Parts: sequence; C-alpha cells; structure tokens
Amino acid sequence: MYIQEMLAEVSLHLPAVLVVGLAIFFGTVGGRVFQKLRIPQVVGYIVIGLIIGQSFFKIIDHETVERMRSFNLFALGIIGFLIGGELKLEVFRKYGKQFLVILLSEALVTFAVVTVLSLLVCRALVGFGLLEQSWSVTLALSLMLGAISSATAPAATVDVIWEYKTSGMLTRTILAIVALDDGLALLLFGFVGSIAGVLTGQTDGGFLATLAEPLYEIFGAVVVGFATGVVLILVLRFIEEEDKVLTFTLASVMLIIGLSVALKVDAILAAMVLGATIANMLPRRSKATFSLIEKFAPPIFVLFFVLVGARLQVHSMPVWVIVLAATYVVGRCTGKITGAWFGAKVGKAVPAVRKYLGFCLFSQAGVAVGLSILASQRFPGELGNAIILIVTATTFLVQIAGPPFVKYGLRKAGEMGRNITEDDLMKTYKVQNVMDVECDVIPQDTRIKELLYAFSVSDHLFYPVVDAKKRLMGIITIDGIKKTFAHQQTADWLLAHDVMEPVRDKAQPDTPLTEAVHLMHRYQLDNLPVVDADNGELQGVLSSRSVKRKLGAEVLRRRESAE
Repeated sequence: MYIQEMLAEVSLHLPAVLVVGLAIFFGTVGGRVFQKLRIPQVVGYIVIGLIIGQSFFKIIDHETVERMRSFNLFALGIIGFLIGGELKLEVFRKYGKQFLVILLSEALVTFAVVTVLSLLVCRALVGFGLLEQSWSVTLALSLMLGAISSATAPAATVDVIWEYKTSGMLTRTILAIVALDDGLALLLFGFVGSIAGVLTGQTDGGFLATLAEPLYEIFGAVVVGFATGVVLILVLRFIEEEDKVLTFTLASVMLIIGLSVALKVDAILAAMVLGATIANMLPRRSKATFSLIEKFAPPIFVLFFVLVGARLQVHSMPVWVIVLAATYVVGRCTGKITGAWFGAKVGKAVPAVRKYLGFCLFSQAGVAVGLSILASQRFPGELGNAIILIVTATTFLVQIAGPPFVKYGLRKAGEMGRNITEDDLMKTYKVQNVMDVECDVIPQDTRIKELLYAFSVSDHLFYPVVDAKKRLMGIITIDGIKKTFAHQQTADWLLAHDVMEPVRDKAQPDTPLTEAVHLMHRYQLDNLPVVDADNGELQGVLSSRSVKRKLGAEVLRRRESAE
C-alpha cells in the first residue's frame, strides 16, 4: 500500500510525454509476452494498463487518463477508419441481407436475454432483502441493462483480426457486425430510454423526442463522414507522395473527430463512413492509403489499450451488484452466441459463421460505458452508481476474456493467416521451404567442352561447382564465363575448377528466409548456394525468381481459400 501511494505521488510530477512513453514501451513488452503465451497481444496491453493504472500502482492516474481523452477519440477514429475500409459495397450487395438478419438477431436476442435474466435476479434480490426497489424500477433497470448489453466494441475485436491476419466469411461478418452494432445499440437505447422514463416517472419529453437524439447521432455521423470522405478523395486525386497522403488522411480523421464532438454525433461511426467512402469511391488508390495508416497505427493502438486498462478500477462491490454483474455477463454472452447462431441460420450463412460468430462479439467498451452513464441519470443515488459499476466491471472482464474468444472462433473457422502478404509469409519461412533442390551441379573436373554443352541444354544462369564429396567449391555464371573467355584463349584442357568464381556468400537450409534474401539484396545476387552446416555438402540453390514465384503462389492459394 505504501509503495502504491508513493508511486501515485511521484506520478503527479511526471511529464505527460514520459507517462505516454512508459505506457507505449511497457505496453509493447506486455503485448509481446502475451503473444509468446499464445494470448492476443491486446490482452497484454490492457493488463499493463491495469498494473500501472488506477487499480494498482497508479503511475497513470485519473487526471492523466482524462487529459488523454482527445487521444482516445483519435485512436478510435483510426480504428473506425480502418474498419470502414473493409466495408466494400460488393460484399454488402452479396451478403447485405444476411448481415442485417444476423445484426438484428444478435442484438435483439442479447437485449431480451439480459433484460429477462436481470429482472428475475432483481426480483430475487428484492425477495432476499438485498435490494429495495419497486417492480417498475427493477423493470426499468433491467431494460436499460439489456439495451446497453447489445453494444459490441470494435477495437479489441478488430485488433485480434489484424494481429492474426485473418480473412474469410467469418472475418467479413465480424467486421460488418461490429461496424453496425453500435448504431443499432444507440437506437435501441433511445427506444428503451423513453419506456424507462415512463416507468420511473422521469420523462421530460415525448417518445419521439427521446428517440430523436440517437437518430440525430447516427445520421449526423453518416453525413459528416461522407462529406469529409468526398473532400479527401478530391485531394488524393492530385497527390502521389506517401508523406502527403498520410498527412491529409490523418488530418481528415482528426477533422472527423473534431466535427463529431462539436456536433455531438457518433465519432466512431463517422470515421467508419469516411473509410468506407474512400474504399468504395477510390478503390485502387485507397489500398495504399489504408496501408500507410496501418503502418502508422501500432503505437497508437498500444497506448489506447494501455489507457483502457489504466482507466478500469477494481474495487469492492456490494453483494447484489456482484450478482447482477455476473448475471449481465452470463446473459450477454449467452445472448450473443444464441442470437448470432439464430441469425446466421435464418440468413443461411456458412457453418463457420453459425458456429463461431457469437464468440467473437463479447467485447464491450466505450459505447457501453457511455450509455451506462446516461442510464444512471434515470436512477438517482445508489442504483444509478450501480449501473455504471456493473457495466465498468463487466467491461473489464470481457475486455480481458473477449480477445481470446475471438482468436478461438477465427482459429476454429480456419481463417487465421489467410490475409497475409509475401513479406509476412517470408518471416515464417526458412530457406529449405523455397530452395530449388533439383539444380544443375558441375563437378570441378568437368572439361570445358562438357561445360559448354551443359550450358546449351539448360536454362539456368547459375551453376554450383562441387568436388567428389559434393562439397561446394565455387560457382560458374554465364556472365562470369563470358568475361573469362574474353581475357584468355580457350583450351581443351581447361576444367570447371579453372573458370569458376569464389562463392560470395551461402546459406544453410535452416537459415531464416528473410536473412537469406537480405544477403542476396546486399550483394546483388540472383542466386545463393545452400549448403549443409556440418560437412559443406551442397543441398540446393535459392533463386530470387523462385522465391517470388513460390511466395506469390502461396499468398494466392490462401486468398482463394479465404474466398
């Protein structure tokens, strides 16, 4: 306790930049450790935030978290923009009805399950004397918790998708659902809020007035996002330099966030619309734009999730709040799984979506917490604080447990590693995976006439020279032998050993492919001999053309498999 108080006191005097640096550094370390444990790295970020945040050492205190609120909005804007880039019109034309059925089913079933379970538990708590509230108040409370439970946080879910480079029908469905889910949650909350107001006797406006606010947030966000997207497209048509593309795109995201805050519309939805507008109206150029943002985003994501963990507080709660929080978690998870399965079955989705989509929708965060604050205003005193406490506590649980379930669903669906590039694939390969084992080898005592004949019947431009034990002695290239013949008279007694060149570098079968390719680029080599590390025996040849061909074929195979 003394150490916590001392660190909290020291943190008050730390510059904000130092706190941010510590958060990014240790968050990255934590993410890497959890990645080694085969747990999604986002869990590591949040755990580090918990450790250095308000729950434990308080290096990042409440004031720092509040000061970083603008940054959090910017990070959510980046996430929303990248999600929007995945929302292609051709996908919605093909699967739009299916997505809509699944969206309505998973949200409404979750709402119904949480509402009913919360009401039953509240009445039981009243019966045991742990809660003293009327039937109408407990019904209003249950309805509000049900509406809040329908929201799904995109950030942690999408981070897992990007980390494991997934692609396929389940991935597409997840992205579509998390992009649209919060909008439906806002509408549902507005509808339920008017009913709760009547039940608690606190309605200060009519039903339409209550519903108008979420409608304004949604449609206002669409207008702001689309208008900014059109402007950005006009700008991108006239610039080619990557630095300027990145600058204008980031500026557009910031403008979106600023306008959304000023106009009081949904900032994440506006950023999604911006990304979707760019992806669909400027399809070719937008790929490079999204690629630049993805390279820029990692430290932003690390800091964002560390701050998410730092914001969470683990405190003692009354028994009835713990029981209601447990009911909320069980009901929400059950509703998401059941609703997603039912919607996917009715929508005739593929088996992977029916079986595993529900597991990928557990995460909740900013929207749910924000709605809980609005809901608490209808229940003054202990009950209002309990709503915030229930949603915050359960947010902590699902933020930790949600990403592993997303990974589980995507792994069972077989979609991990399908959205991979040649560079990504190269990092997982060794030389032995792509080297040419069947290559033309020249014994060192081969006469020049035999050597020239071998050249005439082969398409290769690179020939390893070996001794009797197949140990690599040198190399012969077409260009090299031309230079040799240009400076000396050919003779029948010349052997391969006489005209070969020394080996500039070589690799072993277990050499990482990235290291071998780096050597080839460094020495401007098209081919690299591969030898056994123990006896120097030639094992094969690594060709730059063969590497590109095999990597390209594997990437294409995975993408076709995802389709």
